[in-house]
Amino acid sequence: MITIMRAVLTLVLLGLALAACDGREQAAEAPPPREYSGDAIGYFCNMLLAEHGGPKGQVHLRSRKTPLWFSSVRDTVAFTLLEGEAKDVTAIYVNDMGEATDWAKPEPGTWVEAGAAWYVIGSRRLGGMGLPEVVPFGTRDGAEGFATDNGGRVVRLAEIPADYVLGTPQMPTQEGEAHATH
Repeated sequence: MITIMRAVLTLVLLGLALAACDGREQAAEAPPPREYSGDAIGYFCNMLLAEHGGPKGQVHLRSRKTPLWFSSVRDTVAFTLLEGEAKDVTAIYVNDMGEATDWAKPEPGTWVEAGAAWYVIGSRRLGGMGLPEVVPFGTRDGAEGFATDNGGRVVRLAEIPADYVLGTPQMPTQEGEAHATH
C-alpha cells in the first residue's frame, strides 16, 4: 500500500513538474497561492484554520474554483497520498516557515510551491493539530537551521515517508526521542 501511495505522489509531482515545463498552455492551469480568510475550513478536520497554529497547506484542483485548505502540512501531504482523494491537482502550496515570523499565524505571502520546498520531519515542533508536523521551508539552509534548533531531518517532498503522515503519530519526548501516541 505504501508503494502505491508513493507511486501516486510521484505521479502528482510529475504532473506538477510537467505543468511547470510547458510555458504556454499548462502554466495558465497552475493558479497562484491564495490567502485564507477567517472562515476558511480545514479539509480533513472541518475546523477553522485560524484556530490552529503552525504551517498550513492549500491544494488547488482543476475541478474546483477554490483551494482545499489544510490545518497542517502533514494533512496536506496525506491528501496527496490517499487513494480516495481527488488527483486533478494543479498546484500545492505550503507556508514557508523560513519567511514566516509567527509560528502560530504564518503571515500572508509566505507560500511556497510544495515541490520546491525543503521539509523538516521528526522535529520537536508540533503542528496545528497537535501532532508531529512536516515543516516546510523555501530554502535548504532554512530547513537545516530549523533542524539544528528543533531536531529532525531535512527531506524533499517525495522523500517524506508515507507512514510519517499516515501512520501512528510519533510524539517527541523532552529528550527529542519519539514515542507512539496510542
